[in-house]
Parts: sequence; structure tokens; C-alpha cells
Amino acid sequence: MANPSDRLYTKSHEWVQLAGGEATVGITQYAQEQLGDIVFVELPAAGKQVTAGGVLGNIESVKAVSEFLAPVGGEVIAANGELEGHPELVNQDPYGKGWLVRLKAAGAPAGLMDAAAYEKFLAEESH
Repeated sequence: MANPSDRLYTKSHEWVQLAGGEATVGITQYAQEQLGDIVFVELPAAGKQVTAGGVLGNIESVKAVSEFLAPVGGEVIAANGELEGHPELVNQDPYGKGWLVRLKAAGAPAGLMDAAAYEKFLAEESH
């Protein structure tokens, strides 16, 4: 699965899609493949303030528990409640139904990669 070109990526394998001051955040196809079967997702409450690079929550898989980070700073306005009963959506559709949180973005994103740069980063990281 190719990484969609309509979002930006972090070196810690989160994606962000910006639209009208809102930022939808998830983890990449690569990240969910590395984690394996996801069994639980701990999401932040609405109203939580986060800084870019700050911890948003945890993803628990059969292999490990991993933090996921905020690609941009802002205020949490929604968490994907579907994941409470169906954490496997992150494995099945990481760029769609498996989104994690929505933020009211504070400021422009910095240091993020477009899809082509992220693909290059993955290729370099795997060597």
C-alpha cells in the first residue's frame, strides 16, 4: 500500500492530514506492520493540549506497547471511538477508518515529510 500523498509524515511513523485548521492523525502502514496485531488503543481525551512531538496515547499490539506522538501541536477535539471495540481497524485501514485523533492545529507543521520523502526515509532506514 502506497502512502497517500495528501498527508505529511513523521520519522516516528505517524501521519497527519491537515484541513481547515484541523489535523487528523494516525499511524502509517509501515508502523502497523511493525507492531503486528493491534489489540488495544489508548486515546487522549478531548481538550488535551499537546505539543508537536508530544505523546498522544499508546497502541498495544501482541508484540509491544508503543507510544504515538503528535505530528503537530494543538488541542485534541476528537478521538476515534470506533477503536475502543475494534482496535484492528488500525491494522486494516491505517489511512482511513483506523485514524486515531483529530486536533485543532496550533501553528504550521514543521519538520514533516511528504509521501515521497517518507518513502525515501523508509528505504534508507531499512538498510
